Amino acid sequence: MRTMKPAYLFTAACALLLLVLAGCDSARLFEENREMENSTWNMNQKLKFDFDIADTQTPYNLYFNLRHTDDYPFSNIYVFFHTTMPGGQISTDTVEFQLANPQTGAWLGKGQGELHDCQMRFRSGMKFPKAGRYSLEIEQAMRTENLDGIKDAGFRIERAE
Repeated sequence: MRTMKPAYLFTAACALLLLVLAGCDSARLFEENREMENSTWNMNQKLKFDFDIADTQTPYNLYFNLRHTDDYPFSNIYVFFHTTMPGGQISTDTVEFQLANPQTGAWLGKGQGELHDCQMRFRSGMKFPKAGRYSLEIEQAMRTENLDGIKDAGFRIERAE
């Protein structure tokens, strides 16, 4: 009888762990992040995300994901969200997110060292009006051509619980 070598056992264990971890985020419908070239978000750079909605009865929470460094020069960020619905109707929202505590100046979110991960809810319990393909474009609205210190930004949809 042949026995499995330790390298095969390690590979199999890693594959099983990845499957288990992937299944732990059952509330997530969509999540994608985009890396910024040279850790800079240019004001003309729109991040586009396409996703499908089949269930119009389930409420969802929408999140803006942002990873920044200590080099980010502000305590907040303004963002434009342009949503294109099935059928072509477009809506635009402007949202401000606090990235630092106003009293202490300490960065909010998770992180170690100079990197800070923030996942900020901007819609709670939202029901999509139509089933079909949606597009979301995100752009920074800070009136600064280049926002330094932005590593990546993205978008998440999850079932509200």
